[in-house]
Amino acid sequence: FDSKKNKNLYFLIKNRYEWMNKFIKEQDVGIEVGAGAGLSKKFILNKNLKISDFSDNQHLDYKNIDAQNTKFKENSYDFVIAANMIHHIPYPIKFFKEMHRILKKDGKLIIQEAYCSIVFQLITIIMRHEGFDFTTNVWSETSPVTDDDAWKGNIAVPHLVFDDLSRFNKYLGSHFKIEYENFSECFVFLNSGGVCSRTFYIPLNNFFLYVLNKIDSMLTKTFPKIFAMGRRLVLKKI
Repeated sequence: FDSKKNKNLYFLIKNRYEWMNKFIKEQDVGIEVGAGAGLSKKFILNKNLKISDFSDNQHLDYKNIDAQNTKFKENSYDFVIAANMIHHIPYPIKFFKEMHRILKKDGKLIIQEAYCSIVFQLITIIMRHEGFDFTTNVWSETSPVTDDDAWKGNIAVPHLVFDDLSRFNKYLGSHFKIEYENFSECFVFLNSGGVCSRTFYIPLNNFFLYVLNKIDSMLTKTFPKIFAMGRRLVLKKI
């Protein structure tokens, strides 16, 4: 991220995190799970944010943390950030129960996730970077929704968790309430040069990136099932 000096990619990642700030207070204490490269600290204004990941990279505040069983104390955090990592988790139901455990009452689980639109499905098939399987059971604690290579992920998982509110309320209604939801990303993502893999892109200045983002906003708001590639959610702990 730092070595590429790619304005397109910077613009994409900035958009993925900056929206979260309106749900975070200055004095709040928070953690990001599955933080990977730890880019949230570049864009989240809160100074009490710590980052964790399953890996043991030196930039992390907490290393070797399984988001399904963090070992953190109960009621520790005002907010938890989960950015494009839920669709990599073998057992999503375990993850949500664990986030409920470590969040304080009325705490927020702030999520940036994939949205498996028609465009995203086509790109996934072409790139073969990740996959999607709408037949998996996201509510199972014994059958994983991803294969042995968690990096490949299953971008259908957010749909299976959030699209059917009756099932969401059945399994998680006593844990969380959906406080905010919005759709985002299409051409800004496609022309980013790749987040995890390198792809072709046309370098743009800030003005044209802003225009492209406005186009994305209109398309993802009007036709999310066709164009949206990102999903933003805030879950409030009950």
